[in-house]
Amino acid sequence: MSILLLSVVLCAALLHASWNAVVKAGPDKLFGTVLIATSAALVALPLLCFVRPPASASWPWLAASAACHLVYYRLLAAAYAHGDMSHAYPLMRGAAPLFALAASAPLLGETLTSAQYGAALVICGGVLAMSLGHGRAGRRATLFALGTALTIATYTLIDGIGVRRSGSAAGYTLWLFVLSAPPLLLSVLPRRAAMLAYARCHWRVGLAGSVGTVLAYGLALWAMTRAPVALVAALRETSILFATLIAGVLLREDIGRRRMAAAGLIACGAAAMRFA
Repeated sequence: MSILLLSVVLCAALLHASWNAVVKAGPDKLFGTVLIATSAALVALPLLCFVRPPASASWPWLAASAACHLVYYRLLAAAYAHGDMSHAYPLMRGAAPLFALAASAPLLGETLTSAQYGAALVICGGVLAMSLGHGRAGRRATLFALGTALTIATYTLIDGIGVRRSGSAAGYTLWLFVLSAPPLLLSVLPRRAAMLAYARCHWRVGLAGSVGTVLAYGLALWAMTRAPVALVAALRETSILFATLIAGVLLREDIGRRRMAAAGLIACGAAAMRFA
């Protein structure tokens, strides 16, 4: 993996951790998630005029990914509603590339080297190790986080195929955010008055989070057109390093030595992947 690709994926990881922190810090996790997803669609919509539209072969994958993202956003909000970011984030982000690694060979025909598999598993192992020893985390938070991980792996594989068939990573990314927002908005329609009140109070935070999520996933999808999907998915999980710092400094969560050691393991895996 080149230094450019490595830098792009690490930048995407930082942006991803940042917008997840925005959701976790908000008073209502579901409304915060809906606000960011809707704002992302509004940010993406005018930009469609400036990018090449995705090829017709990618539209079925776009539709499938949009449906998958509806499930993802709901599970993400539930995971943060029931547990700390420093517990839920490692589980969902650590388990996801393990699922992707297991499925990428039979579904995408991608074969990684032993060194690449080893580096990816070191990253995943470090991320999962961060989720251990958190007594306050309930069973619901763990189950929601693992469900989110499975959803992440699913849409990662879908988008890995779709973006390669699109001929336009930017167009595919923008259309994905535009298509993902309406179903999510419809899901909170019975609480529309409360949602509107939340949006009026927190629209600035929602806008900042939306820019972060569009850039984060757009960079990751572009990287998937240049490198194996499983490799990008695993390296992207270095976002846990940034999420750990954010959770400890800004959200005042207890991190501890064990999780700091796990963060070091992730950093070692990222460095190994650079030379794999």
